[in-house]
Amino acid sequence: MERERRLTLRLPDLLAIPLVGHFLRWRHARTSAQAVLLLAALMLLYDGFFGPPLAPKNLAGVLPWVHWRGFVVLSLLLLGNWFCFACPFLLPRRLAQRWFRPRLAWPHWLPGKWVAVLLLLLFFWAYEAFDLWASPLLTAWVALAYFVGAFVVDGLFRGAAFCKHVCPIGQFNFMGSLLSPTQVTIRNPAVCTSCRTKDCIRGRFSPQGTLLQRGCELGLFQPRKVGNLDCTFCLDCVHACPYGNVGIRFRLPLLDELDPERNRSGIGPLASRTDWLTLVVGLTAIGFLNAFGMVSPIYRFLSWLSRVLGTSNERVLIAIFFTGGLAILAAAVIGASWLTSRLARRGSTGWVASRFAYTLAPLGFGMWAAHYLFHFFTGALTIVPLFQSFAYDLTGRALLGVPDWRLASLLSLQTTGDLVVVVLGLGAAGSLLWTLWLGRKEGFTLAALLPWIVVHASLFLFGVWLLGQPMEMRGTLLG
Repeated sequence: MERERRLTLRLPDLLAIPLVGHFLRWRHARTSAQAVLLLAALMLLYDGFFGPPLAPKNLAGVLPWVHWRGFVVLSLLLLGNWFCFACPFLLPRRLAQRWFRPRLAWPHWLPGKWVAVLLLLLFFWAYEAFDLWASPLLTAWVALAYFVGAFVVDGLFRGAAFCKHVCPIGQFNFMGSLLSPTQVTIRNPAVCTSCRTKDCIRGRFSPQGTLLQRGCELGLFQPRKVGNLDCTFCLDCVHACPYGNVGIRFRLPLLDELDPERNRSGIGPLASRTDWLTLVVGLTAIGFLNAFGMVSPIYRFLSWLSRVLGTSNERVLIAIFFTGGLAILAAAVIGASWLTSRLARRGSTGWVASRFAYTLAPLGFGMWAAHYLFHFFTGALTIVPLFQSFAYDLTGRALLGVPDWRLASLLSLQTTGDLVVVVLGLGAAGSLLWTLWLGRKEGFTLAALLPWIVVHASLFLFGVWLLGQPMEMRGTLLG
């Protein structure tokens, strides 16, 4: 542990970098970033409700499904969880907190991530069942529902209830941030040891008791915070600390996240959190299922399923497809855990699953990243004719020029195909290394780890096969 801490401290602090650090320490940095994305969201809503119905020519049909998803995974892999930092849904939430001054605690009967897990499953089923990617109007309704949801939840419940318990996007970002190269963390543990006010979590108050600066609303106490899980990069702790002892350190991805038994402030040991475990397994399964929904074999499979079940209801078939995929991965996790516990002659199936199931996270996020980056690199330049068309529709004049709808790919299809396989391979490597690290920690032999290595290898090969299939070019006129 001490070796890991020393290794982390040697890496630079983002807040110490000129201009970047100055901006991030600015009190209104987050609001400024949120305002930029709020403007983009308002344009998306306007075009979704009143713009052209053809998805590739509508901001709501392209920006969220091609650009936003691409930038999110690039940010998580190369920089950190900066899209939670700039989340526009939290601006109306701030108004709700100011107007309603919520005092209710989040219900105890809805603990942890279970609401978010349910919403994630519902969203990705709806994404395929209602072809959200092809409907600017439905996309706009989803975005509006998100604004209303954040406003209502945080207008009723104190703290950051929406981010911690409800937001499906946030949970996706938390899982991806396991692989991020930065984390919000303390600079000098000795300063925290001597601190008596704990402003980083309690907030900073005036002598009259007026709140001057919020502390961490997600309950992450900086001296005991581990990694990036549940951290929205809001930087409230940075602004609250009277000693300037909280920074944004570069780090080696995963290094602080490897031990599921490590106690994490605001979370506890991951090994005791079935909601987090379900979230990781569920997101991993959906990552592969979502990509499977983009390739032609899915239509043959659904056609076969339709004949077998005697129903042509696509929404029912997709629900069965998702349920079956989730059940297969759950069965693989249980089977691998049972075999490992028997081969190692240690622990129960549940004990092994509560530790080794987290090793799916890098591979699962690798699949998400490969999928989203495929669409981003094959459709990124559509943003040019899109805004030209939007300006024309809004003003009746070609203020930004005449749209050239042939603009689409940022990279060639061959280069993109190679790149996304590399991304998936890096995720698989992360899962393998995590498995080996856990095996070494627990004193397991390589033979005892083989069931998990087989699961990872099978998912990786399935992912390579998926990425090698002709994929729908959603969000472009090439689709």
